[in-house]
Amino acid sequence: MLEVLLKTLVALGLLAVGAAYARGWRRLRAARDAAPRWRLALYAAGLATIAVALLSPLDALAAERFSAHMGQHLLLTMVAAPLVVLGNPLPFVLWGAPAGARRALGTTLRRRAPLRTALSALTFLPVAGILHVTGVWVWHLPFMYDAAAEQELVHAVEHATFFGTAILFWWPIVQPAPRLRPPPHPGFQILYLLLATAQNTALGMLLAVPERPYYPYYVRRAAALGISAVDDQLLGAGLMWSGGHMYLLPILMILWGLARDAVREEAGA
Repeated sequence: MLEVLLKTLVALGLLAVGAAYARGWRRLRAARDAAPRWRLALYAAGLATIAVALLSPLDALAAERFSAHMGQHLLLTMVAAPLVVLGNPLPFVLWGAPAGARRALGTTLRRRAPLRTALSALTFLPVAGILHVTGVWVWHLPFMYDAAAEQELVHAVEHATFFGTAILFWWPIVQPAPRLRPPPHPGFQILYLLLATAQNTALGMLLAVPERPYYPYYVRRAAALGISAVDDQLLGAGLMWSGGHMYLLPILMILWGLARDAVREEAGA
């Protein structure tokens, strides 16, 4: 019953923010404001990825296999979160909300408003990175991971933590509206992403190298399914390890931007 309720809430939430974004995008587009189609497409892809992670058969499979559970996490943190942030959601959702709600939400994002101040602090590049990495490592402790696999409410909190801290993590890289602080130096952004890659690789190695199962819940499930718990964990570790390469894409884009700016400066000299 709780599982059905949680999935219903997720589905309704995705529909609500999706509809608000689309309405706001159309309004800004009609006003000839900056509302490119690619942002709408990326945001829709982000919401679709959340639906795949949480509402598709993958969610049921995650209760049976460690590797599927790991796949859920990677979809939420490495795919859905950056796509949603690239969609620049706040201005579009605000303009898609009813007038009363738009005024109320807009007030919370004004300069020196408590929510804006808190968001500015949480999206500061080192803070956002530490929060996300800490969340990932804490939830991969055996007793935490098992609790999430065994209890639906804990599982929901786990996913909310992964997705929420991933939004904070990607914020100083993508820099959506509102602009809360000056853009970080590209060198710091690259270092930030390299450190994220390193911790992802380290966690993958920790799960793979000893070749022994860490999670009692999945040991029991593997025995019931007649599969190897070690092999399942190795597959999950491989997904974590390979997923870390996702951070290399924004690094390449940052380097491309630096090279493009250098060429423009040279051409204008």
